[in-house]
Amino acid sequence: MRKLIIILSSVFIIFMAILFIFYLIKDDHSRWQVALGGVLAGGFPLILLRLKNIPFNIPIIISYYIFLFCSLFLGSISSFYLHYKWWDSTLHFFKAIFIGVVGIALYKQCIPDNVRSDVSAVILFLFVLSLAVLASVLWEIYEFVGDLILTHTMQRGGNTDTMYDLLCGCAGGLLIAIYASVRKQKV
Repeated sequence: MRKLIIILSSVFIIFMAILFIFYLIKDDHSRWQVALGGVLAGGFPLILLRLKNIPFNIPIIISYYIFLFCSLFLGSISSFYLHYKWWDSTLHFFKAIFIGVVGIALYKQCIPDNVRSDVSAVILFLFVLSLAVLASVLWEIYEFVGDLILTHTMQRGGNTDTMYDLLCGCAGGLLIAIYASVRKQKV
């Protein structure tokens, strides 16, 4: 798993660094900033290598890079957000599911088995749902602040875009929370 993290991080960082240099030379402010963010976000999983036990499995790590590629490169740099209205809401839906799965993985890693057996399905449902919804809210705050400080392209739809994104995030969070709750009840 450590080797996979190093390979994926290295490939993504190099890819985004090349884009950063390319768009910096072209003086394309919005794209070089996104590419620089991609360099930083691509390196984040390298922090996991410092842990004795990595709490995330291979599908979670691969999903992280798929999300980065889809949101940063396809969404922002390749302008999928502008050309495909469904792209933004689909990524919000996926992000909420992803964050819910990460929450479940951390729950399993950090909470001892004997304590987990006493946690009700309702509490697990609320934990996963609230984590996914919190991620959606924080992302919308990021978009709002980003539009105030850096660019004016993140919330082109204004309040309608924000609410639609939050609804998609809630739907994704609800879906994974139901899944976690049903699995908990079966155990």
